Amino acid sequence: MSVLVVGAVNVDLVVAAPRLPGPGETVVGDGMERFGGGKGANAAVAAARAGAAVVLVGAVGDDDLGAAALDELRAEGVDVSGVAVLPGRATGVALIVVDAAGENQIAVGAGANAHVPASVTVPPGTRCVLVSTEINDDAVLAALRTGIPCVLNPAPVTDAVVAALDAGPILTPNRGECLDLAARLGAPTDEVGVAARRIRERTGAPVVVTLGGAGALVVDSVVETVPAPTATVRDTTGAGDTFNGVLAARLAAGDALADAVRVAVRAASVSVGAVGARAGMPTG
Repeated sequence: MSVLVVGAVNVDLVVAAPRLPGPGETVVGDGMERFGGGKGANAAVAAARAGAAVVLVGAVGDDDLGAAALDELRAEGVDVSGVAVLPGRATGVALIVVDAAGENQIAVGAGANAHVPASVTVPPGTRCVLVSTEINDDAVLAALRTGIPCVLNPAPVTDAVVAALDAGPILTPNRGECLDLAARLGAPTDEVGVAARRIRERTGAPVVVTLGGAGALVVDSVVETVPAPTATVRDTTGAGDTFNGVLAARLAAGDALADAVRVAVRAASVSVGAVGARAGMPTG
């Protein structure tokens, strides 16, 4: 089962604090930790740990952070031959604050992620393409139009996402992204289930809404809520990336969508038990 992931590669700088800061407020934590991050890279690791052969397309700067990020991905078994190393660009960085309940607040400096090459080569045997939108629009659109079954994580929702819906990707928004996307399609609502159904009516493709600790809502020819198991939450960073990576891996393996979602929900629930986007991602 082969998966092509197109998305961002970041380095995450994480501060654990007693609570998240408000506007203009300083909150002091105990220290800072550095982890591999970026929605594309995180999902690639999750898919690889789930047993998929994974090729990652993205970009890093020609700096120490970029070199370290690629080394970490290689160590996870991810093929990084599609990751461009861009002279004169900085590797993307995410600044993350995590509170005592495991909730987070994230600011991202895109760096090289804003310059991912817009030509996407699909390796032979690829069964699923997974795309996220922390990268430039041209690269997102190129990935969605490869002709391979595609999962699109619209985080954030961008004009490119709306423009690409004619390609019929499986969409995996969270609650807020689902409502935002429905509004952009001219079908605003405050009810996430209604929003997901309206999006599916426009695209003809499934919509899977991630609901955090409540699991996921699958809107396809039938509508199904997939509950999440009880989890010990230390850090929710990367839970969505875990979900998407495992979902793509299971779809590439031939699972039906609802079955793939169940596995992905369980994996995301496990992932929140450790600090850092990848530390809690399950293997197997």
